[in-house]
Amino acid sequence: MTSADWELDFYSRPILEPDGRKRWELLITSTPTLSDPIAPFRFIKCCPSGEVNSLWLTQALREAGAAAEDAGWSAPQRLRCWRSSMRTMVQRAAAELSLEVIPSRRTYALLDWLQQRQREVYPSLEGFMAGPLAPPPAPVPTPPVPLPEEVQGDAWTWAALPGGLLQEAGEWPMGFSGLIPLPPDLSSEAPVPGLRLFSRSRALAMAGWLGGLEPVRLLVEERQLLLEAGQDDRWLVSDLESGAADAIETALRESSEHMHGLQFIAIQSSPEEQSFAGFWMMRDITIS
Repeated sequence: MTSADWELDFYSRPILEPDGRKRWELLITSTPTLSDPIAPFRFIKCCPSGEVNSLWLTQALREAGAAAEDAGWSAPQRLRCWRSSMRTMVQRAAAELSLEVIPSRRTYALLDWLQQRQREVYPSLEGFMAGPLAPPPAPVPTPPVPLPEEVQGDAWTWAALPGGLLQEAGEWPMGFSGLIPLPPDLSSEAPVPGLRLFSRSRALAMAGWLGGLEPVRLLVEERQLLLEAGQDDRWLVSDLESGAADAIETALRESSEHMHGLQFIAIQSSPEEQSFAGFWMMRDITIS
């Protein structure tokens, strides 16, 4: 049977039910890999607004597990929960089924699917709330803190890898990894920006720690290079000089505009090393 983690979103949608309440919907998708062409497992179930609780979600997860088994998928060991506001409910429901919940925005397949539904599905449904809506409260960003000592190496450099080379990443020697499917329209010459971290004595240990942080995206704020990770963690990688900050910010913006926000982080023992202690692909996706 095919095995994969699950990515989950349980939240209200811009659809008004006949009783005047917003529709609640559970979306689950399996996490694809760089080299896995198999169509993902997907599960959708609407929830009555008066039954939004962990009991309903537990039963829905049971149904999703049965549907996955019927489709040739084994039960997942881990669920990635994107929304921090739903973390407690998801954890309670998953605990009933002995499923591990990872609070993480590293749910790129789910976010792509949700964007597609917002463009193409919800507007066609009866009750769709068209026109300007009151924006949700803007989340207050978590103040960045220095990277844990376990992830601080000897040096770092900013780099770019051509899209064509990233297509071969599944064949590279690496200890830890987080490889994701590349956008189908990614040019082989596209310069995908990223961060290289080096440690001669602790590269593999650093990679193990970084994977546990669930790296999501890199960004520049106030001349600081930040790593967003997990559900709402923000880590300070380094302070930047003005010129470096502008160059990195430009590279990340061009990636968002032309390469679906694709980025990477690599950990190696030295700049000359041909193998990777760790390599993660990431994407900068913004969705409400």
